[in-house]
Amino acid sequence: MSERASFAQWIEGARPRTLPNAIAPVVAGTGAAAWLGAAVWWKALLALTVAVALIIGVNFANDYSDGVRGTDDDRTGPLRLVGSRLATPRAVLAAAITALSVGALAGLALALVSAPWLLAVGAACIAGAWLYTGGARPYGYAGFGEIAVFVFFGLVAVLGTQYTQAMRVDWVGVVLAVGVGALSSAVLVANNLRDIATDEPAGKITLAVRLGDARTRVLFQLLVALAGVLTFALMRATPWCAAGLIAAPLALRAIAPVRSGQGGVALIPVLRDTGLAMLVWAVVEAVALSVPH
Repeated sequence: MSERASFAQWIEGARPRTLPNAIAPVVAGTGAAAWLGAAVWWKALLALTVAVALIIGVNFANDYSDGVRGTDDDRTGPLRLVGSRLATPRAVLAAAITALSVGALAGLALALVSAPWLLAVGAACIAGAWLYTGGARPYGYAGFGEIAVFVFFGLVAVLGTQYTQAMRVDWVGVVLAVGVGALSSAVLVANNLRDIATDEPAGKITLAVRLGDARTRVLFQLLVALAGVLTFALMRATPWCAAGLIAAPLALRAIAPVRSGQGGVALIPVLRDTGLAMLVWAVVEAVALSVPH
């Protein structure tokens, strides 16, 4: 197969279905800032640029690292450029570096107009993006991927967005960060559940491989359910947050294939539905928290 991916294949390789994992925390963090009466739209756009660039960067970095390790030689999930021999490792690495550089520049601008110490946080985010599957001892191959997603795309992204706008965080921001982090982690849990059969022989010992099929399915359901529980906690701030339960049908649709024991390609829609549930939940809660109080 020739190593000349089409533009559409490069877009698919960026994994646009993961974008809710980047958009939702910024929306939630901006809603938390609005709750404090301090939402700043242009800072929200900078934060969104950082988040989207980082997730595209980490997707290409994973494509590159997994591809050169041979992890993607037998894969049932979304297209991987290196593993499918559609692009050279060098080209995919360049795409990863470009995306991460865009995120770094946007993060630099945001830190300089907010708090310079955030530069250290940004550096940690970029390191985390690369070392997930890159480097000599990638932590994604040791079962720590879900923890990293919870921290970076939950706690750091939501609270960082709130902080850069309001210059402080509060309990509402923390609850939103935990909820988004749980749902974002659930997306990775579903992805790794699907890949247990191929990851273990390739030496990629994810949390799903460690837990096994049955317990991984339980973990996924608990993470999704946690966001539902936190909806009621947010109602302490304003009853309007009950509207977050609008995301429940999407969450239940995501849970159904996992609960019924389906595997392989049948689990691919779970990633989409979990991401959509997270995005809807974040948007609705952000709007609810923006209502004058």
